[in-house]
Amino acid sequence: MVNLTSKEIKGYSNSKLAMSETNDCFVRALAAGFDINYNKAHELAKERFKRPNKKGTRNHHIIEQMANLEKEGLEVNGVMASVRVLKDLDIKNRYKLKGEIIDRKKTVKSFIKDHQKGTYIVTVSKHAFVVKDGNLIDNFGEEFRPTRKVDGAYRINVPEKTIQLSLFN
Repeated sequence: MVNLTSKEIKGYSNSKLAMSETNDCFVRALAAGFDINYNKAHELAKERFKRPNKKGTRNHHIIEQMANLEKEGLEVNGVMASVRVLKDLDIKNRYKLKGEIIDRKKTVKSFIKDHQKGTYIVTVSKHAFVVKDGNLIDNFGEEFRPTRKVDGAYRINVPEKTIQLSLFN
């Protein structure tokens, strides 16, 4: 597993908006997850997820809007991206304890181990980040806290934009 910081997000390092923001982990997660630049992700978070400037995105807005995006999709860079809300069995581990079946939230480490392919926006208590092909993309200083419990996860699929060529006789 490689830990990447969100400074590798498109347009982050030269965005005046990014330099003036705080509590923007979900904006960075949108940028990395949908492969869009920071300013576009900021606009998406503000308009769709009701995120006020310099304040975090409320978890209930994330849950509600990701469910809507699962139904509607989202146009990104000229292609239709899809979102799949991961259900309980994707974000929980099942144990048998003294004959009783118990479901417990996966840790970040366990989630990454079980999701080595694909792109996921993951939420934990008061924080969001991306897991992309088993690599963690997170804010500097937050990179890997393996025992945090996963509250929600959303698989993001942004198809490659294809260019149609035509031949003329």
